[in-house]
Amino acid sequence: MEKTYVYYRDFGAVGDGKTDDMEAIVRAHAYANEHGLPVRADAGAHYYIGGRDLTAVIKTDTDWGDAHFTLDDRELENRNQSVFSIPTSYEQFPVELASLSKDATKVPLTFDTEVLLFVKDADCKVFRRFGVNASNGVPKIDTVLVAPDGTVKNGINWDFDHITEASAIGVDAEPLTVRGGFFTTIANAQECFYNYHCRNIRITRSRVTVEGLTHRVTDEGEQGAPYAGFFNADGCAYLHLRDCSLTGHKLYWTPGQGGMSPMGTYDISLGSCCYVTLTRVTQVPDIMDSSRWGLMGSNFCKDIHLVDCKMSRFDAHMGVNCAAIKGSSLGWQCVQAIGRGLFAVEDSTVFGRSLVSLRYDYGGHWDGDFIVKNCTWRPNGHHPAVISGANGEHHDFGYPCKMPRVITVEDLLIDDSDCPEAEEICLLNNYKDDLAAPRPYPYQTPERLVVRNVRTVSGKPVKVCRDPAYYPGLVVEWDGKIL
Repeated sequence: MEKTYVYYRDFGAVGDGKTDDMEAIVRAHAYANEHGLPVRADAGAHYYIGGRDLTAVIKTDTDWGDAHFTLDDRELENRNQSVFSIPTSYEQFPVELASLSKDATKVPLTFDTEVLLFVKDADCKVFRRFGVNASNGVPKIDTVLVAPDGTVKNGINWDFDHITEASAIGVDAEPLTVRGGFFTTIANAQECFYNYHCRNIRITRSRVTVEGLTHRVTDEGEQGAPYAGFFNADGCAYLHLRDCSLTGHKLYWTPGQGGMSPMGTYDISLGSCCYVTLTRVTQVPDIMDSSRWGLMGSNFCKDIHLVDCKMSRFDAHMGVNCAAIKGSSLGWQCVQAIGRGLFAVEDSTVFGRSLVSLRYDYGGHWDGDFIVKNCTWRPNGHHPAVISGANGEHHDFGYPCKMPRVITVEDLLIDDSDCPEAEEICLLNNYKDDLAAPRPYPYQTPERLVVRNVRTVSGKPVKVCRDPAYYPGLVVEWDGKIL
Protein backbone atom coordinates (compact mmCIF):
# COMPACT_ATOMS: atom_id res chain seq x y z
CA MET A 1 0.00 0.00 0.00
CA GLU A 2 1.40 3.38 -0.97
CA LYS A 3 2.18 5.66 1.97
CA THR A 4 0.14 8.85 2.27
CA TYR A 5 1.73 10.13 5.51
CA VAL A 6 5.05 9.69 7.28
CA TYR A 7 4.88 8.99 11.02
CA TYR A 8 7.76 9.35 13.45
CA ARG A 9 7.14 5.81 14.72
CA ASP A 10 7.94 4.53 11.20
CA PHE A 11 11.57 5.54 11.83
CA GLY A 12 11.92 4.30 15.38
CA ALA A 13 10.50 7.09 17.54
CA VAL A 14 9.32 5.71 20.89
CA GLY A 15 7.34 8.71 22.12
CA ASP A 16 7.54 7.81 25.83
CA GLY A 17 8.90 11.20 26.99
CA LYS A 18 12.20 9.61 28.09
CA THR A 19 13.88 8.11 25.02
CA ASP A 20 15.68 10.66 22.85
CA ASP A 21 13.67 10.54 19.60
CA MET A 22 15.54 13.24 17.69
CA GLU A 23 17.36 10.89 15.30
CA ALA A 24 14.07 9.21 14.34
CA ILE A 25 12.41 12.62 13.81
CA VAL A 26 15.29 13.73 11.57
CA ARG A 27 15.07 10.55 9.49
CA ALA A 28 11.29 10.80 9.16
CA HIS A 29 11.44 14.31 7.73
CA ALA A 30 14.32 13.41 5.42
CA TYR A 31 12.24 10.56 3.96
CA ALA A 32 9.16 12.77 3.69
CA ASN A 33 11.14 15.48 1.91
CA GLU A 34 12.60 13.00 -0.56
CA HIS A 35 9.20 11.52 -1.43
CA GLY A 36 7.07 14.68 -1.14
CA LEU A 37 4.92 13.28 1.70
CA PRO A 38 3.32 15.11 4.63
CA VAL A 39 4.37 14.22 8.19
CA ARG A 40 2.15 13.39 11.15
CA ALA A 41 3.15 12.96 14.76
CA ASP A 42 1.82 9.87 16.49
CA ALA A 43 -1.36 10.61 18.45
CA GLY A 44 -0.71 10.96 22.18
CA ALA A 45 3.07 10.61 21.82
CA HIS A 46 5.57 12.48 23.99
CA TYR A 47 8.88 13.02 22.21
CA TYR A 48 11.98 13.81 24.25
CA ILE A 49 14.63 15.83 22.38
CA GLY A 50 18.03 15.96 24.07
CA GLY A 51 21.01 18.20 23.43
CA ARG A 52 22.53 16.51 20.39
CA ASP A 53 23.67 18.60 17.43
CA LEU A 54 20.80 17.60 15.11
CA THR A 55 18.21 19.48 13.05
CA ALA A 56 15.06 18.06 11.46
CA VAL A 57 14.44 19.71 8.07
CA ILE A 58 10.78 20.32 7.21
CA LYS A 59 9.92 20.66 3.51
CA THR A 60 6.41 19.17 3.54
CA ASP A 61 3.21 19.90 5.48
CA THR A 62 3.53 18.70 9.06
CA ASP A 63 0.79 17.97 11.60
CA TRP A 64 1.97 17.55 15.19
CA GLY A 65 -1.60 17.20 16.48
CA ASP A 66 -1.78 16.55 20.22
CA ALA A 67 1.80 15.28 20.50
CA HIS A 68 4.12 16.69 23.17
CA PHE A 69 7.77 17.60 22.59
CA THR A 70 10.24 18.23 25.43
CA LEU A 71 13.36 20.15 24.40
CA ASP A 72 16.03 19.64 27.05
CA ASP A 73 18.49 22.55 26.88
CA ARG A 74 20.48 21.76 30.02
CA GLU A 75 23.39 20.12 28.18
CA LEU A 76 23.85 21.05 24.53
CA GLU A 77 26.42 20.08 21.94
CA ASN A 78 25.65 23.21 19.93
CA ARG A 79 23.48 26.05 21.26
CA ASN A 80 23.28 27.54 17.73
CA GLN A 81 21.61 24.49 16.21
CA SER A 82 17.88 24.76 15.52
CA VAL A 83 15.69 21.79 16.40
CA PHE A 84 13.54 22.21 13.29
CA SER A 85 14.36 24.10 10.10
CA ILE A 86 11.90 25.14 7.40
CA PRO A 87 14.17 26.20 4.50
CA THR A 88 13.37 27.53 1.07
CA SER A 89 14.16 25.42 -1.98
CA TYR A 90 15.64 28.47 -3.73
CA GLU A 91 19.31 29.40 -3.81
CA GLN A 92 20.36 32.98 -3.19
CA PHE A 93 22.14 34.51 -6.21
CA PRO A 94 24.08 37.75 -6.84
CA VAL A 95 22.62 40.56 -8.94
CA GLU A 96 24.17 43.62 -10.57
CA LEU A 97 22.79 46.81 -9.03
CA ALA A 98 24.74 50.06 -8.76
CA SER A 99 22.23 52.23 -6.87
CA LEU A 100 18.69 52.30 -5.53
CA SER A 101 16.40 55.19 -4.64
CA LYS A 102 14.28 55.43 -1.52
CA ASP A 103 10.65 54.57 -2.30
CA ALA A 104 11.38 53.73 -5.94
CA THR A 105 8.50 51.78 -7.47
CA LYS A 106 10.65 49.67 -9.78
CA VAL A 107 14.16 48.23 -9.92
CA PRO A 108 16.09 47.84 -13.22
CA LEU A 109 15.99 44.05 -13.00
CA THR A 110 13.69 41.21 -14.07
CA PHE A 111 13.32 37.75 -12.59
CA ASP A 112 11.67 34.40 -13.32
CA THR A 113 9.63 34.61 -10.13
CA GLU A 114 8.80 36.95 -7.26
CA VAL A 115 11.97 37.55 -5.25
CA LEU A 116 13.34 39.10 -2.11
CA LEU A 117 16.10 41.52 -3.08
CA PHE A 118 18.81 42.07 -0.45
CA VAL A 119 20.84 45.29 -0.76
CA LYS A 120 23.82 46.42 1.34
CA ASP A 121 26.13 49.39 1.58
CA ALA A 122 28.86 48.17 3.95
CA ASP A 123 30.54 51.58 3.87
CA CYS A 124 27.60 53.35 5.54
CA LYS A 125 26.60 52.62 9.14
CA VAL A 126 23.08 53.19 10.49
CA PHE A 127 21.28 52.33 13.75
CA ARG A 128 24.16 53.59 15.87
CA ARG A 129 22.64 52.58 19.15
CA PHE A 130 22.74 54.84 22.20
CA GLY A 131 22.62 53.88 25.87
CA VAL A 132 23.66 50.83 27.88
CA ASN A 133 23.80 48.68 24.72
CA ALA A 134 25.58 51.32 22.64
CA SER A 135 27.06 50.24 19.31
CA ASN A 136 28.76 51.72 16.26
CA GLY A 137 25.84 50.67 14.09
CA VAL A 138 25.35 48.17 11.29
CA PRO A 139 25.78 48.43 7.50
CA LYS A 140 22.90 50.03 5.66
CA ILE A 141 20.75 47.16 4.36
CA ASP A 142 17.30 46.64 2.94
CA THR A 143 15.07 43.73 1.97
CA VAL A 144 12.76 44.50 -0.93
CA LEU A 145 9.94 42.31 -2.23
CA VAL A 146 10.05 42.50 -6.04
CA ALA A 147 7.69 41.18 -8.73
CA PRO A 148 9.15 39.36 -11.77
CA ASP A 149 8.96 42.55 -13.87
CA GLY A 150 10.93 44.52 -11.27
CA THR A 151 7.96 46.22 -9.61
CA VAL A 152 8.62 46.94 -5.94
CA LYS A 153 5.86 45.54 -3.71
CA ASN A 154 6.89 47.32 -0.51
CA GLY A 155 8.76 50.51 0.31
CA ILE A 156 12.51 50.96 -0.07
CA ASN A 157 13.87 52.36 3.19
CA TRP A 158 17.00 54.20 2.09
CA ASP A 159 18.75 55.94 -0.78
CA PHE A 160 21.59 53.66 -1.89
CA ASP A 161 24.00 55.83 -3.84
CA HIS A 162 26.57 53.09 -3.38
CA ILE A 163 25.92 49.35 -3.13
CA THR A 164 28.64 46.95 -2.00
CA GLU A 165 26.52 43.81 -2.22
CA ALA A 166 23.22 42.84 -3.86
CA SER A 167 21.55 39.44 -4.13
CA ALA A 168 18.11 37.91 -4.52
CA ILE A 169 16.25 34.76 -3.60
CA GLY A 170 13.02 33.37 -4.99
CA VAL A 171 9.77 33.58 -3.01
CA ASP A 172 8.13 30.18 -2.66
CA ALA A 173 4.87 30.07 -4.61
CA GLU A 174 3.29 27.07 -2.83
CA PRO A 175 2.22 27.33 0.83
CA LEU A 176 3.54 25.06 3.56
CA THR A 177 1.59 24.49 6.80
CA VAL A 178 2.76 23.28 10.21
CA ARG A 179 0.04 22.74 12.79
CA GLY A 180 -0.46 21.57 16.34
CA GLY A 181 2.04 20.36 18.90
CA PHE A 182 2.71 21.10 22.57
CA PHE A 183 6.35 22.08 23.10
CA THR A 184 8.13 22.50 26.43
CA THR A 185 11.65 23.90 26.71
CA ILE A 186 13.66 22.95 29.77
CA ALA A 187 15.63 26.18 29.98
CA ASN A 188 19.40 26.46 29.93
CA ALA A 189 21.22 27.64 33.05
CA GLN A 190 24.21 29.28 31.36
CA GLU A 191 25.80 32.55 32.44
CA CYS A 192 23.80 35.73 31.88
CA PHE A 193 25.42 37.27 28.83
CA TYR A 194 24.62 37.46 25.14
CA ASN A 195 25.28 33.85 24.18
CA TYR A 196 21.96 33.47 22.41
CA HIS A 197 20.46 29.98 22.23
CA CYS A 198 18.78 28.92 18.99
CA ARG A 199 16.92 25.81 20.03
CA ASN A 200 13.96 26.70 17.92
CA ILE A 201 11.95 26.40 14.74
CA ARG A 202 13.92 28.37 12.16
CA ILE A 203 12.01 29.58 9.09
CA THR A 204 13.77 30.82 5.95
CA ARG A 205 11.03 29.73 3.53
CA SER A 206 8.29 32.04 2.29
CA ARG A 207 4.54 31.32 2.52
CA VAL A 208 4.70 29.34 5.75
CA THR A 209 1.72 29.11 8.12
CA VAL A 210 2.11 27.80 11.66
CA GLU A 211 -1.15 27.26 13.52
CA GLY A 212 -2.33 25.86 16.82
CA LEU A 213 1.12 25.41 18.39
CA THR A 214 1.80 25.82 22.12
CA HIS A 215 5.22 26.56 23.65
CA ARG A 216 6.06 26.66 27.34
CA VAL A 217 9.33 27.20 29.23
CA THR A 218 10.23 25.52 32.53
CA ASP A 219 13.16 25.41 34.97
CA GLU A 220 14.19 29.05 34.60
CA GLY A 221 16.53 29.47 37.57
CA GLU A 222 18.79 32.15 39.00
CA GLN A 223 20.71 32.54 35.74
CA GLY A 224 20.21 31.76 32.07
CA ALA A 225 21.34 32.75 28.59
CA PRO A 226 18.81 34.43 26.29
CA TYR A 227 16.91 32.78 23.44
CA ALA A 228 16.81 34.00 19.84
CA GLY A 229 13.16 33.12 19.35
CA PHE A 230 11.38 29.78 19.53
CA PHE A 231 10.10 30.94 16.14
CA ASN A 232 13.08 32.48 14.37
CA ALA A 233 12.29 33.75 10.87
CA ASP A 234 14.83 35.39 8.59
CA GLY A 235 14.82 36.53 4.97
CA CYS A 236 11.35 35.33 4.04
CA ALA A 237 7.91 36.68 3.11
CA TYR A 238 4.25 35.89 3.79
CA LEU A 239 4.71 34.28 7.22
CA HIS A 240 1.56 33.64 9.26
CA LEU A 241 1.45 32.54 12.91
CA ARG A 242 -2.12 31.73 13.90
CA ASP A 243 -3.79 30.52 17.12
CA CYS A 244 -0.48 29.95 18.90
CA SER A 245 0.10 30.19 22.67
CA LEU A 246 3.66 31.21 23.55
CA THR A 247 5.70 32.10 26.63
CA GLY A 248 7.37 35.27 27.84
CA HIS A 249 10.82 34.28 29.11
CA LYS A 250 12.21 35.23 32.50
CA LEU A 251 14.07 38.53 32.48
CA TYR A 252 17.82 38.26 33.13
CA TRP A 253 20.36 41.09 33.37
CA THR A 254 23.93 41.40 32.09
CA PRO A 255 26.61 44.13 32.24
CA GLY A 256 26.49 46.61 29.35
CA GLN A 257 28.59 49.61 28.36
CA GLY A 258 26.49 51.89 30.53
CA GLY A 259 25.57 49.55 33.38
CA MET A 260 23.39 46.51 33.88
CA SER A 261 21.11 45.80 30.94
CA PRO A 262 18.10 43.49 30.53
CA MET A 263 18.75 40.82 27.90
CA GLY A 264 16.18 40.56 25.15
CA THR A 265 14.95 36.96 24.96
CA TYR A 266 12.06 36.01 22.73
CA ASP A 267 9.61 33.40 21.58
CA ILE A 268 9.23 35.20 18.22
CA SER A 269 12.25 36.73 16.51
CA LEU A 270 11.94 38.25 13.02
CA GLY A 271 14.74 39.50 10.78
CA SER A 272 14.49 40.91 7.24
CA CYS A 273 10.96 39.53 6.82
CA CYS A 274 8.17 40.98 4.68
CA TYR A 275 4.43 40.60 5.26
CA VAL A 276 4.26 38.87 8.63
CA THR A 277 0.85 38.32 10.24
CA LEU A 278 0.21 37.20 13.81
CA THR A 279 -3.43 36.23 14.38
CA ARG A 280 -4.71 35.29 17.85
CA VAL A 281 -1.20 34.78 19.20
CA THR A 282 -1.31 34.90 22.99
CA GLN A 283 1.32 35.08 25.71
CA VAL A 284 1.62 33.46 29.11
CA PRO A 285 2.06 34.34 31.91
CA ASP A 286 0.23 37.64 32.49
CA ILE A 287 1.16 40.31 29.94
CA MET A 288 1.57 42.73 32.88
CA ASP A 289 4.22 40.55 34.54
CA SER A 290 7.34 42.73 34.40
CA SER A 291 9.58 39.82 35.42
CA ARG A 292 9.03 38.46 31.88
CA TRP A 293 10.55 39.84 28.70
CA GLY A 294 8.54 40.75 25.63
CA LEU A 295 7.25 38.00 23.40
CA MET A 296 8.43 39.38 20.06
CA GLY A 297 11.39 41.29 18.68
CA SER A 298 12.12 42.29 15.08
CA ASN A 299 14.84 43.88 12.95
CA PHE A 300 14.74 45.18 9.35
CA CYS A 301 11.17 43.94 8.74
CA LYS A 302 8.32 45.28 6.63
CA ASP A 303 4.53 45.06 6.97
CA ILE A 304 4.00 43.37 10.33
CA HIS A 305 0.37 42.86 11.32
CA LEU A 306 -0.99 41.84 14.73
CA VAL A 307 -4.66 40.80 14.76
CA ASP A 308 -6.53 39.80 17.95
CA CYS A 309 -3.25 39.14 19.78
CA LYS A 310 -2.44 39.34 23.49
CA MET A 311 1.20 39.95 24.38
CA SER A 312 3.36 42.17 26.57
CA ARG A 313 4.57 44.34 23.70
CA PHE A 314 5.15 44.99 20.04
CA ASP A 315 8.83 45.71 19.47
CA ALA A 316 10.71 46.81 16.36
CA HIS A 317 14.39 47.40 17.04
CA MET A 318 16.27 48.34 13.88
CA GLY A 319 13.28 49.59 12.00
CA VAL A 320 9.99 48.35 10.64
CA ASN A 321 8.46 49.67 7.44
CA CYS A 322 4.68 49.83 8.01
CA ALA A 323 2.91 47.99 10.80
CA ALA A 324 -0.64 47.55 12.06
CA ILE A 325 -2.08 46.37 15.37
CA LYS A 326 -5.80 45.62 15.49
CA GLY A 327 -8.10 44.16 18.16
CA SER A 328 -5.17 43.35 20.43
CA SER A 329 -4.04 43.79 24.04
CA LEU A 330 -0.48 44.92 24.72
CA GLY A 331 0.92 44.80 28.24
CA TRP A 332 3.56 46.42 30.39
CA GLN A 333 6.02 47.18 27.56
CA CYS A 334 3.30 48.47 25.18
CA VAL A 335 4.30 49.51 21.62
CA GLN A 336 8.03 50.11 21.13
CA ALA A 337 9.22 50.86 17.63
CA ILE A 338 11.27 52.90 15.22
CA GLY A 339 10.94 52.90 11.46
CA ARG A 340 8.97 54.48 8.67
CA GLY A 341 5.73 54.37 6.72
CA LEU A 342 2.31 54.09 8.31
CA PHE A 343 1.84 52.61 11.78
CA ALA A 344 -1.79 52.08 12.86
CA VAL A 345 -3.07 50.92 16.27
CA GLU A 346 -6.81 50.28 16.19
CA ASP A 347 -9.49 48.70 18.38
CA SER A 348 -6.88 47.74 20.97
CA THR A 349 -6.12 48.02 24.68
CA VAL A 350 -2.63 49.18 25.57
CA PHE A 351 -0.90 49.53 28.94
CA GLY A 352 2.27 51.39 29.92
CA ARG A 353 3.59 54.89 30.54
CA SER A 354 3.17 55.61 26.83
CA LEU A 355 0.81 54.06 24.35
CA VAL A 356 3.59 54.26 21.76
CA SER A 357 7.26 54.60 22.72
CA LEU A 358 9.61 55.54 19.91
CA ARG A 359 12.78 53.80 21.09
CA TYR A 360 15.28 56.25 22.58
CA ASP A 361 18.25 53.94 21.90
CA TYR A 362 17.65 54.38 18.16
CA GLY A 363 16.77 58.06 18.24
CA GLY A 364 12.99 57.95 18.70
CA HIS A 365 12.77 57.88 14.91
CA TRP A 366 9.66 57.47 12.78
CA ASP A 367 9.68 58.66 9.17
CA GLY A 368 5.97 58.63 8.34
CA ASP A 369 2.57 58.83 10.02
CA PHE A 370 0.94 57.31 13.11
CA ILE A 371 -2.74 56.55 13.66
CA VAL A 372 -4.30 55.58 17.00
CA LYS A 373 -8.01 54.85 16.62
CA ASN A 374 -10.75 53.44 18.87
CA CYS A 375 -8.36 52.31 21.59
CA THR A 376 -8.21 52.20 25.39
CA TRP A 377 -4.96 53.22 27.06
CA ARG A 378 -4.19 52.58 30.74
CA PRO A 379 -1.14 54.73 31.56
CA ASN A 380 0.98 54.46 34.66
CA GLY A 381 4.12 56.13 35.94
CA HIS A 382 5.33 59.70 35.58
CA HIS A 383 4.76 62.00 32.62
CA PRO A 384 2.40 59.73 30.66
CA ALA A 385 2.12 60.52 26.95
CA VAL A 386 0.20 58.86 24.13
CA ILE A 387 3.19 59.17 21.76
CA SER A 388 6.64 59.54 23.32
CA GLY A 389 9.83 60.05 21.40
CA ALA A 390 13.12 60.44 23.25
CA ASN A 391 16.11 62.10 21.64
CA GLY A 392 18.68 64.28 23.40
CA GLU A 393 19.81 65.71 20.02
CA HIS A 394 23.47 65.03 20.82
CA HIS A 395 24.02 61.55 19.29
CA ASP A 396 24.61 60.55 15.66
CA PHE A 397 22.34 57.59 14.94
CA GLY A 398 23.38 57.42 11.29
CA TYR A 399 20.24 59.15 9.97
CA PRO A 400 18.27 62.36 10.64
CA CYS A 401 15.79 61.53 13.40
CA LYS A 402 12.12 62.46 13.22
CA MET A 403 8.89 62.08 15.10
CA PRO A 404 5.88 61.01 13.00
CA ARG A 405 4.96 63.67 10.44
CA VAL A 406 1.20 63.45 11.10
CA ILE A 407 -0.21 61.91 14.28
CA THR A 408 -3.93 61.12 14.39
CA VAL A 409 -5.53 60.17 17.72
CA GLU A 410 -9.23 59.36 17.39
CA ASP A 411 -11.79 57.83 19.80
CA LEU A 412 -9.26 57.21 22.57
CA LEU A 413 -10.40 56.39 26.11
CA ILE A 414 -7.65 57.03 28.65
CA ASP A 415 -8.22 55.00 31.81
CA ASP A 416 -6.07 57.06 34.16
CA SER A 417 -7.10 55.18 37.30
CA ASP A 418 -3.47 54.16 37.99
CA CYS A 419 -1.99 57.61 37.39
CA PRO A 420 -1.02 59.83 40.34
CA GLU A 421 -3.56 62.61 40.72
CA ALA A 422 -0.95 65.32 40.07
CA GLU A 423 0.13 63.84 36.74
CA GLU A 424 -0.89 65.64 33.57
CA ILE A 425 -2.10 63.43 30.72
CA CYS A 426 -0.45 64.52 27.48
CA LEU A 427 -0.56 63.48 23.86
CA LEU A 428 3.15 64.23 23.30
CA ASN A 429 6.10 64.17 25.67
CA ASN A 430 9.09 66.44 26.32
CA TYR A 431 11.59 64.55 24.21
CA LYS A 432 14.74 65.74 26.03
CA ASP A 433 15.64 67.19 29.43
CA ASP A 434 16.88 70.63 28.43
CA LEU A 435 15.87 72.59 25.34
CA ALA A 436 18.80 74.98 25.86
CA ALA A 437 21.37 72.18 25.53
CA PRO A 438 23.42 72.01 22.30
CA ARG A 439 21.70 70.43 19.30
CA PRO A 440 24.31 68.92 16.97
CA TYR A 441 21.73 66.40 15.69
CA PRO A 442 18.31 68.11 15.66
CA TYR A 443 15.15 66.07 16.17
CA GLN A 444 12.37 66.87 13.70
CA THR A 445 9.03 67.23 15.49
CA PRO A 446 5.56 66.51 14.04
CA GLU A 447 3.95 68.78 11.48
CA ARG A 448 0.35 68.05 12.44
CA LEU A 449 -1.60 66.52 15.33
CA VAL A 450 -5.22 65.54 14.68
CA VAL A 451 -7.33 64.82 17.78
CA ARG A 452 -10.92 63.62 17.82
CA ASN A 453 -12.93 62.43 20.82
CA VAL A 454 -10.16 61.87 23.38
CA ARG A 455 -11.39 61.53 26.95
CA THR A 456 -10.24 60.36 30.38
CA VAL A 457 -12.06 58.15 32.88
CA SER A 458 -11.31 60.68 35.64
CA GLY A 459 -12.63 63.59 33.60
CA LYS A 460 -9.25 65.35 33.75
CA PRO A 461 -8.38 67.39 30.66
CA VAL A 462 -5.83 66.12 28.17
CA LYS A 463 -3.03 68.45 27.07
CA VAL A 464 -1.10 68.48 23.82
CA CYS A 465 2.18 68.46 25.79
CA ARG A 466 3.71 69.73 29.03
CA ASP A 467 5.76 72.42 27.29
CA PRO A 468 4.68 73.86 23.89
CA ALA A 469 8.25 75.11 23.30
CA TYR A 470 9.18 71.56 22.30
CA TYR A 471 6.84 71.63 19.31
CA PRO A 472 7.19 74.93 17.43
CA GLY A 473 5.13 75.09 14.28
CA LEU A 474 2.93 72.14 15.25
CA VAL A 475 -0.57 72.45 13.77
CA VAL A 476 -3.15 71.00 16.16
CA GLU A 477 -6.63 70.13 14.90
CA TRP A 478 -8.76 69.23 17.95
CA ASP A 479 -12.34 68.06 17.33
CA GLY A 480 -12.46 69.96 14.06
CA LYS A 481 -10.93 73.20 15.33
CA ILE A 482 -7.41 74.51 14.76
CA LEU A 483 -5.90 75.47 18.12
